[in-house]
Amino acid sequence: MVQTLIHERVDAARAGTNPTVITRMRSGWAVLGDSQLPLGYCLLLPDPVVPSLNALGGGERAAFLADMVALGDALLAVLHATRINYEILGNSDAALHAHVFARHADEPAERRRGPVWLMYSAAERQASPFDPELHDGLRRSLRDWLRGAGLALAAS
Repeated sequence: MVQTLIHERVDAARAGTNPTVITRMRSGWAVLGDSQLPLGYCLLLPDPVVPSLNALGGGERAAFLADMVALGDALLAVLHATRINYEILGNSDAALHAHVFARHADEPAERRRGPVWLMYSAAERQASPFDPELHDGLRRSLRDWLRGAGLALAAS
């Protein structure tokens, strides 16, 4: 099996060395994205890693999708986001992961109308990197919301 960045991030989450981890959920790991443009960009990484959503059985698939939406619920509650964009692309690596983007009322109107990948350049996203100190409050608030909702596993 080919080791992808998703595999590496899940391995680090299991080892407790991934600073982006929000919490362990039933289907995998909720993490903050490497970029925080827009603020609150998260991913759901399955554990164990599988090639695609279609590789999951019915119950596992339902759990992954429910956890993805729960992560969006947490972003809505914690950041008071106006809506959530969900993406499962699978274009580059054969490793399932879901992108969960909080969208905000203060984003320029022309940027709120399309996918983040098209509305913000790679350079803009790289200029807003995840910072363990700067984003720790957000990470903890999301974790606490998910715990309070009974959606985080006890060991996280």
